[in-house]
Amino acid sequence: MKFSIVIPVYNEKKNISLLIYKILSTLKKNNYEIIIVDDSSNDGSKEVLLNLVKKIKKLKVIIRKNKIKDLSKSCRDGFEKSKFDNILVMDGDLQHNPKYIPKMIKQMKKFDCDCVVGSRDLTNSRVHSLSLFRQFASYILIKFFNIIFGKKTIDPMSGFFLFKKKIYSKNKNILFLKGFKILADLIYANKNIFVKDVLIKFDYRNKGKSKLNIRILLILIQFIIFRLLNRNY
Repeated sequence: MKFSIVIPVYNEKKNISLLIYKILSTLKKNNYEIIIVDDSSNDGSKEVLLNLVKKIKKLKVIIRKNKIKDLSKSCRDGFEKSKFDNILVMDGDLQHNPKYIPKMIKQMKKFDCDCVVGSRDLTNSRVHSLSLFRQFASYILIKFFNIIFGKKTIDPMSGFFLFKKKIYSKNKNILFLKGFKILADLIYANKNIFVKDVLIKFDYRNKGKSKLNIRILLILIQFIIFRLLNRNY
């Protein structure tokens, strides 16, 4: 399978080099590209990336110039620049372990599904890399999404997933494209999308700090309202 790995980052100077080399060491035989979309970091990430792109042929770097930081729009920019028909999205903070990528590829090949989600089992077990508040909040949101939109994955809050690019291309004009939950945007825009899960362990963040805050939660509420008002089924 040929695929593009899109990684949106903001102030991940201390993590991004290690992540890229972990991907390269894990996916030695695969045909893929890595697209890092930097949302105008101010911690020196840009300089690190521009140095790495000179050494690594598989690596592309996009530096966004927008004043407003937004993960979904960073992902969109990566999708538009991707050259393969399958796209894998993951975070740049080392919480998504590249070792799961081969399992996700295998799952997509086996079931010919539209999307494979690297899912945390938030409902049945304690995720120690998340605070109790974050796990509980995610659990409530997942239950809420299941009631409103129907269950398509056990973890619609995940930022680690593999999907067919045509799912984005077909629906990009009706996507919310704002905030941190691009997966939910993609899967709830289309009733007939076929999704499978691969259970993962969510690693501890190596360096830096989480970007979760009240503003992000408010945007998520806006997303739910937008999706309800713009259902195409």
